[in-house]
Amino acid sequence: MTWRELQRRAALILAAAGIETPEADARWLAEHVASAHLVLAPDPTDGQADEFLRLVDARAQRVPLQHLTGVMHFRNVTLPAEPGVFIVRPETEIVAGAAIDAARAAGPSPLVLDLCTGSGAIAIAIADEVPGARVIAVELDEAAYAAARRNAEPYGVEVRQGDARTACEDLLGTVDVVVSNPPYVPPSQVPAEVMADPQIALWGGGSDGLDLPRALVARARLLLRPGGVLIMEHDETQGPALVECAAGLGMTATTGADLAGRPRYLHAV
Repeated sequence: MTWRELQRRAALILAAAGIETPEADARWLAEHVASAHLVLAPDPTDGQADEFLRLVDARAQRVPLQHLTGVMHFRNVTLPAEPGVFIVRPETEIVAGAAIDAARAAGPSPLVLDLCTGSGAIAIAIADEVPGARVIAVELDEAAYAAARRNAEPYGVEVRQGDARTACEDLLGTVDVVVSNPPYVPPSQVPAEVMADPQIALWGGGSDGLDLPRALVARARLLLRPGGVLIMEHDETQGPALVECAAGLGMTATTGADLAGRPRYLHAV
């Protein structure tokens, strides 16, 4: 069989399993096994075809795509995808972009703090795209902290282990940009792939999932200098509550949208 024939077969299997993007996932898995763009790859060997169909079967069982390929792509960087570390998702690229814009607007040497950094993806993207920025990332979970340190070292990001709600006492009132993709999922049904993420990275606490996000807004208010900016990802239902929270702390707040127009992050000054 050719790669095109295998890819069509895989897309049907994945669609039947309820995968939202069966054609794209089939292509990613095929190119992972081929180690090349399919336009340039020779026809698969029997071993490659067997490996591809094994991965397709695992994906149909809702194993995250990134755990099968071993990598996750985020803006301009590629990071390892490790079980036990939160898988960064495409919508978070918009959040990182808003933080990058705020850091660039802050001057030539902005101080940026990434709370609940997970793999370090947001902090790394900022360091990569804002030359001269001092970027500090904070993570509580032991496995994620170790991964973030490994990932961030080549980019000059400082990674600290600690609770984001109390972290960085030495930086109070000095930070130009605080950014966070915190746990914010409310008690609810979530896709099986999300349940593959570490539970500490998911649940925000409380009936609305906002216990931790509200605490981080309050912490950011103390960390930011006058005019400093908070960018924080949230569920598409949580914008009004977080705008109200930030406004109650004396911040000017709005909700930013993702590429699909859904309200997905807090922008507070």
